[in-house]
Amino acid sequence: MDLFEQFGLTRVINACGKMTHLAGAIVLPEIAAAARESLNHFFLLDELQAAAGRIIAETTGAESGCVTACTSAGITLSVAASMTGTDMAKVLQLPDTTGMPSRVLIQKGHCINYGHPITQAIRLSGAQVVEVGVVNRCTPEELRYELGKGGVAAVVHVESHHTVRYGWVQLPALVKLSSEFEVPVIVDGAAQDQRLRELVGTGASLVLTSAHKYLCSTTGGIVAGRKAMVDAVYLQNQGIGRPMKAGKEAIVGAMAALQYRNRQDMHAWTVEQNRKVALILEYLKDIPELKLSVDPDPNGCPFSRVRLTPAGSNGLHSAAALNTCLAAGSPSIVLRAHRLDEGYVHIDAIEMTDDEIEYVCHRICEFYQGD
Repeated sequence: MDLFEQFGLTRVINACGKMTHLAGAIVLPEIAAAARESLNHFFLLDELQAAAGRIIAETTGAESGCVTACTSAGITLSVAASMTGTDMAKVLQLPDTTGMPSRVLIQKGHCINYGHPITQAIRLSGAQVVEVGVVNRCTPEELRYELGKGGVAAVVHVESHHTVRYGWVQLPALVKLSSEFEVPVIVDGAAQDQRLRELVGTGASLVLTSAHKYLCSTTGGIVAGRKAMVDAVYLQNQGIGRPMKAGKEAIVGAMAALQYRNRQDMHAWTVEQNRKVALILEYLKDIPELKLSVDPDPNGCPFSRVRLTPAGSNGLHSAAALNTCLAAGSPSIVLRAHRLDEGYVHIDAIEMTDDEIEYVCHRICEFYQGD
């Protein structure tokens, strides 16, 4: 079945990475098989989620877990859980937060947009967002002052390259500070599934990640953390979380993905990613107008990306022109253009085959050989 031809869709070569706007990851065969099998059956959904919770606990070191529609949904539901606990009357009252602690702190440098503003994901629960500090500086003293005011339901912390990478309170220190006030810390680690055990190990109350990024599963969000908090998250499905519930294929897919990760040879995986990086460097090494370098993942995940920096920031051969040209072709080549305004782009080869790498590099060579 050719979906592109049937529905008139654009063929894409993903040189950008694990991105929602490119429809998530290529689902691994083992995980796709499990998700496909789930479509043939009925389940008691609470029982299925309980099974997912056991697997999440076993594979992350958390006390419990559940599956949501996505990480963004998980943020909203986790904030809601921090306000209601397992009080069903409060669950049904949201988004009216009268009588509940409803202030949610977030460092201003973490107020990112990952498709929509994270502050909006927080406010969807009915909570009040309190941005602490300024974009490039948030001190423990500022956080302590806001925590001391009272009425704080949670602190949301973002682990992402999109955040300002300096002048901020890092997660272990934030967890320690928040624990003094018995305020839970909710971690948005959407693309940090390779660091799940590390993030859970900081003592954060809840850690959220995407099933459809490096876990290579069907679309879903994984919530891992303290059992009482996870129970409160799951209870939101009977309240504001009803439109955000995960289907059986998302739950089974996430379970299969975590089990696959648990037995995966991550060293061998990293070696394979390094081989792809070396292949790109070899193909593009003779383009004088292009400076090549390798950037490790800024969050410490075990892979790197190739940085392409054109000699000139403006004109026909700029990074912006290269990005536009490749995207406009058929198939469309989508580079990682997060740093386009700074004059360079990346090739993220994780989702690319060797044939695709060769084709993309050929297109880049053609671009620089043109007028």
